[in-house]
Amino acid sequence: MLDIADFDLNAIGMDYIRNPYPVLRALRDKSPIHRNADGSVFLTRHADVLKVYQSRAMLSDKTEEFGKKFGECPLKTHHTTSLVFNDPPYHTMVRKLLASAFTPRKLAVFEGLIEGIVDRLLDTVEEKGELDLIDDFAKVLPTEIISFMLGIPPEYRQKLRGYSLAILGALDPVVPPERLKAGNEAVTEFTEILTDIIDHRRRNREGAMEGEVLESLIFGEIDGRKLTEEELMQNCIFLLNAGHETTTSLVGNSVGILLNHPDQHRRLLDDPDLITTAVEEFLRYESPLQQGNRMAGEDIDLGDTVLPAGTYIHTSIAAANRDPAVFDDPDRVDLGRKPNKHLAFATGIHICLGATLARVEGRIAIGGLVKRFPKLAANGEARMVPLARFRGYESLPVRVR
Repeated sequence: MLDIADFDLNAIGMDYIRNPYPVLRALRDKSPIHRNADGSVFLTRHADVLKVYQSRAMLSDKTEEFGKKFGECPLKTHHTTSLVFNDPPYHTMVRKLLASAFTPRKLAVFEGLIEGIVDRLLDTVEEKGELDLIDDFAKVLPTEIISFMLGIPPEYRQKLRGYSLAILGALDPVVPPERLKAGNEAVTEFTEILTDIIDHRRRNREGAMEGEVLESLIFGEIDGRKLTEEELMQNCIFLLNAGHETTTSLVGNSVGILLNHPDQHRRLLDDPDLITTAVEEFLRYESPLQQGNRMAGEDIDLGDTVLPAGTYIHTSIAAANRDPAVFDDPDRVDLGRKPNKHLAFATGIHICLGATLARVEGRIAIGGLVKRFPKLAANGEARMVPLARFRGYESLPVRVR
């Protein structure tokens, strides 16, 4: 049995990755502000995680930490230049440029696009009868959406999830050399592809709405400041990562939850209007993003402990989302759960920019799949992606008849 006092987030293994929840529950109960061997802390209570995310004194810049972790390499360049690991004023500027993609008018366009993609995918699912839900359904939708946003040609789209997993996988607490190598290669290869796409877009500004987000990043200005070439490239890669892997996992995890909880599957079949609250419960119960990080820019008082400025903080979204202080019977799936104050999209100034779009994708994709295929069932052994920071399926075989 695990002695929680000996737990070290930077020394976890596959047992934790396969099922982190018993360990997270024990940490939340016995060591909610847990100090790792390197002096960093791991937070597992909802109130603590929420306070860290809402504090403007908590820093996202990881230049020093990533310098130690990666050395000088493409992964370090990417993860220290993209929106998510930066603070104002740079963070504010990039977020404003990207916000043009998520206005109500643009989201209405995306909703129609998503419905068309899902309808085509469901036709393909019906023809197959048996399929891998991840390869044949869950990853195709965000691939098409992010390709639309960035104007990525069809010949490159099958590579996108591989790039995303390789780059994001390097953020795990424990990263073997082969994963670092794959992440660096992914950044380099996708940068070469983006260079060609951006050069073409600069020469050809006319055209349809496809690629409009890329155009905003290339030509947009905030207070007279444009993105440098490096900033442009790395924030395009960030958009791929932010909009691809987590949405794939939202759809895959949701179906996995329904297969493992037939009572809730039946409930959704009987009441399709539950899909909106169901998506929130899927996000809470199996959060695609399981863990975040901040650096304390000043002392932060968590009630029973004050963390001094300079403390490196790991925030467990997965643990916070199953905190009984906030959620009744948190290890039970309840598709009608209200309220549902989960932190799957974080909060504060770094709240996920694409949260509304992800919810729309989840509602249309999962709702459409369940409604059209009421006999959806498992069809073989599922495999999880072997990552701790992100949770999702690598493979989920299903049959629909």
